[in-house]
Amino acid sequence: MALLLRAREILRTEGLLPLLRGGFIFLAGYLFRYESYYLYEHTLEERDEADFLPKIQDYTLKIVSTRQQADELAGSFKLDSHLLSARRKLDKGAVAFCFFINDELAHIAWLAMSQEAKNSFAPLPYRVDFSDKQGCTGNAWTHPKYRGRGLMVYAYFKRLQFLWEHGFKSSRNAVNVANAVSRKAQIRLGPRMYARARYLKILWWDSWRETPFS
Repeated sequence: MALLLRAREILRTEGLLPLLRGGFIFLAGYLFRYESYYLYEHTLEERDEADFLPKIQDYTLKIVSTRQQADELAGSFKLDSHLLSARRKLDKGAVAFCFFINDELAHIAWLAMSQEAKNSFAPLPYRVDFSDKQGCTGNAWTHPKYRGRGLMVYAYFKRLQFLWEHGFKSSRNAVNVANAVSRKAQIRLGPRMYARARYLKILWWDSWRETPFS
């Protein structure tokens, strides 16, 4: 059901070609995947929020950590397919940062403070030491209408701020090497790129290899 709603939303917001391309990539991913990632680590500290504000002012930020909060939010805002997929992540302890323009979901991004929460949205097996107050971010999406407005950078800032305020010392995440937009957003927050990783999947067999940067 969630996949059908997501497909309908992509068709509505991005058009037929992105839907077909995304569907092909999704189905092909069950058979074969070969991807490269940069692994980042952010030191958590107090930052000036003014340095990361988006190029849009009339937004509403809602931080959602429970299924009940998501259901209540759906009464006032349009969450579309993201609500159904969010329930599983929320039940595992993940926290969603939802930005709305009027009542439309403009950006959603996730953070984890436990391994179970990380696995719900960032299953790649890079190590996050949650026992030593290290968090994790990932799985961000921006509505095509609002891309290029700085919401991704600001969402990174708000998530790192949230972790810092909850006593965490650092945060890790993985970004596909081909994802230039997300890589550019990372740089604004000044992380340490500590490794490059390769993920290979053939049918039911997979492999993950990290090469640390010296």
